[in-house]
Amino acid sequence: MAGPAKKGGKTSAGERRKAGFAKGRTRSRTKRPARFRSSTPSEIELKEAREQQAATAEILKVIASSPSDVQPVFEAIVKSAAKLFEPCAATVTTLKDEQLHWGATAASISGFNVERVRSVYPILFDKNRAPSARAILERRIIEIPDVADPNTPEFTRNAAAAGNFRSITFVPLVSQEEGIGTIIFTHPEAGFKYSERQLAFIQTFADQAVIAIQNARLFTETQEALERQKATSGVLQVIGESMADSAPVFERILDSCEKLLQFTSAGIILIDGNAQLLRTARGPGTRILQSLFPQPLDTMIEKAFRSRQPLYTANMAESAAASDIMRQAAKKVGGYSLLQVPMLWQGRGVGFISVSRLPNVAFSDKEVTLLNTFANQAVIAIQNARLFDEVQKRTRDLEESLQQQTATSEVLQAISSSQGDLGPVFDKMLENATRVCGARFGTMILAEGDAYRHTAFYNAPAAYAEARMGKVFELHPLSSPTIAMRGKKVVHLEDVRDGPAYRAGIRSAVELTELAGARTIVVVPMLRDDEAIGVLTVYRQEVRPFSQKQIELLTNFARQAVIAIENARLLRELRQRTDDLSKSLEDLRTAQDRLIQTEKLASLGQLTAGIAHEIKNPLNFVNNFSALSAELIDEMSEVFENPALDEAGRRKELDQIRELLKGNLEKVVQHGKRADSIVKNMLLHSREGSGELRAADINGLVEESLNLAYHGARAEKWGFNIALERQFDATAGEAELFPQEITRALLNLISNGFYAATRRKAEHGGAGAEPTVLATTKNLGSSVEIRIRDNGAGIPPEIREKMFNPFFTTKPTGEGTGLGLSMTHDIIVKQHGGRIDVETRLGEFTEFIITLPRGTGNSGGQKS
Repeated sequence: MAGPAKKGGKTSAGERRKAGFAKGRTRSRTKRPARFRSSTPSEIELKEAREQQAATAEILKVIASSPSDVQPVFEAIVKSAAKLFEPCAATVTTLKDEQLHWGATAASISGFNVERVRSVYPILFDKNRAPSARAILERRIIEIPDVADPNTPEFTRNAAAAGNFRSITFVPLVSQEEGIGTIIFTHPEAGFKYSERQLAFIQTFADQAVIAIQNARLFTETQEALERQKATSGVLQVIGESMADSAPVFERILDSCEKLLQFTSAGIILIDGNAQLLRTARGPGTRILQSLFPQPLDTMIEKAFRSRQPLYTANMAESAAASDIMRQAAKKVGGYSLLQVPMLWQGRGVGFISVSRLPNVAFSDKEVTLLNTFANQAVIAIQNARLFDEVQKRTRDLEESLQQQTATSEVLQAISSSQGDLGPVFDKMLENATRVCGARFGTMILAEGDAYRHTAFYNAPAAYAEARMGKVFELHPLSSPTIAMRGKKVVHLEDVRDGPAYRAGIRSAVELTELAGARTIVVVPMLRDDEAIGVLTVYRQEVRPFSQKQIELLTNFARQAVIAIENARLLRELRQRTDDLSKSLEDLRTAQDRLIQTEKLASLGQLTAGIAHEIKNPLNFVNNFSALSAELIDEMSEVFENPALDEAGRRKELDQIRELLKGNLEKVVQHGKRADSIVKNMLLHSREGSGELRAADINGLVEESLNLAYHGARAEKWGFNIALERQFDATAGEAELFPQEITRALLNLISNGFYAATRRKAEHGGAGAEPTVLATTKNLGSSVEIRIRDNGAGIPPEIREKMFNPFFTTKPTGEGTGLGLSMTHDIIVKQHGGRIDVETRLGEFTEFIITLPRGTGNSGGQKS
């Protein structure tokens, strides 16, 4: 509206305006235009309001229809202003890069030259020279009622004279407290000023211009952002499509730079060691850029790498930091500005993007950010390509290694399954060596005394194989096999025809090329204990050298061939040795059986001696009571023949003799049964084998073993004496076992206890505790425990570990075979499924603990 802004309306522009020009303003105004003088004030205001409203609506319509372009809006504003405030001229200017630029001009003054106004711009943004600059900086309206005023800047006076105006008004365009341009109104009359209502409406024009500028800026920024996003997305797409090659990514980056940036040249430079290499370039200055590379690293790019920030140089021709070659090149073209954006990987510079422009033309933050993004994407492409190459190389290496390992494994399998037959091993070896190394055929030669023989062929031409197979021959000194074996190193001939043997016309070399068509060969010596025993050779029928890895594989095959030959020799020796050992083992088993039998006989002899001593007592009783009985019979005869005795006296004597005789006979029977029992036990233990498995009373078995061992020891050694102690569990009951074998085991343990206890006393000169052996039984429910304890010197740990080994003994030579404890262990553990443990303490005791299962159907409890 033409009048002052109403309270509560859109007042921000008016308030800014009032704040700006409130100071030092006169209130005087010029007369209204002639077309309004005949109307009443209310009609004039109403008409102005309608015209201003129409102008505002028209401008808003243009703003809405042109969001991306300010030019139609500027033109609409100046046309409306020139029409509304005639006679006048209106011009819109914008501030950019420290210069005021023309936007649009319209005039309602006859003969006004718009092009002359346009030609003045751009003008330097200087508040002392241009009142527009002061209005922008101070963000207030500047009015000059008469340009003839001496305080008017000279530039403005000159412009007024050229444009034929006397008064001028500068209205700032303000956006977010920052001046961005002006609307300039000129009037032909001196002393002309706009009313406050008119200035308020002019401020509306300024606000609309700001809106148009901001709309265009936002639209442009949005479009630029979308273009940048599209460009980076496009680069990412190329990265995804070109994992193996970074070149397409570089090309796409420069394509995007051409669309989004203004430059004279742009390039991507990579670092290779201490050199800079240009990979690709764009722009009019490409030829100059290409002429600068390759070149050594310079301090400028090293500085960019260290700072990890883009490096901008305003004019390379004047830069002291630039290298001589870069500075001279810049001088030839009048100088240029340069932005170098480093490409960094893990803190290390791998290259940079170089973009040049005219001298002193800077790069915006958005442009730098975009180039940084491109630099990062270029690094990703480089690393992708590097990783792809590494993966491909690693894959090839793994495939080759797998082939080699498979080939080696197959050869080793052939060696392990050959059973001394080398033919299949050599065939598999030559097959794999030829296939994996990409050769045509292969051969193997082995030494036989001073001569040699072709031992194996693979895929060799038939004519060559027939001429060589199975024949014994001598090698020429110039032949490759001779050179390889003599030098103990691989011979690699890229072309047989260039070898010394072929050039000398040696028959074997000529046949090799003529009959077999060989050209490139590798001869690997087979070394055993640093002595050559043959060669392995593979051949190609074209000139194509073998790789180092292939030669290493062939060397490995040659070693495996030597291993196979050595294995075959060792296998023959092993078989012979096995035959010898088998015979020795048979002899050893025979001797062992004899020793075991001897041990059994010795045990039986000890048992026999004990039984003989045990049987002596009942026989003495039988003899004594038999003699007494004979005397009683003689007394009986005397009683019958004695006439002095009457019948009663004779009967009395006879009854006494009869009772004595009966008692003697009972004693004879009793001791005869005892002798019979001892004889039966002796016969039982003298039988071969283990006897029958039957239930046996544990306490009785231990008691009998104690007695047999004791009497045997007394019979073996005169004066032998030892205390026997018993702690039998009355509920020990029976167990299913082989009584003869358990008795034999118990006799061994008890006899060892006798030996240990009496030896300790003897070693102490008869002093100390009396030799004692304690036998204990205990009911464990499903099993029974027997303990044999002596008070000997104990068993050291090193002996304890070996005490159950066959033939191990600590007794002096001749006193033990070393089989007693071994047999005892086998009887308890292997034969009866029990356990035997040892508890001992040096200088105090040794106790053997036997645990025997009761067997099916038996349980603890006293025998009924």
